[in-house]
Amino acid sequence: MNTHQLKNLSPAVTKPWWSFGMVWMVIAGPAVVVVAAFVTLYLAIAIPDPVLPTEALNPRNAMENKGKLEAAMAPAMQARNHASTGVVPAPKK
Repeated sequence: MNTHQLKNLSPAVTKPWWSFGMVWMVIAGPAVVVVAAFVTLYLAIAIPDPVLPTEALNPRNAMENKGKLEAAMAPAMQARNHASTGVVPAPKK
């Protein structure tokens, strides 16, 4: 190389960090998660889940509701017992 060619070579021009797309892709992931967390927090505060009444907690109705609860849970209990033992229960007469 002669001196004429060395003078024409310019030093490497570096671009600022914000001009690279990969940087924004790396920053965007955590930023989206933070925004989603605040949206979830807002929804949890603005629209709380309703408290469902539990009749079994009332001592006056506890005895009445116990029979209803057992009747309502019977299909689930039969399915659970069948799944764990493999024996189909005989229907009650």
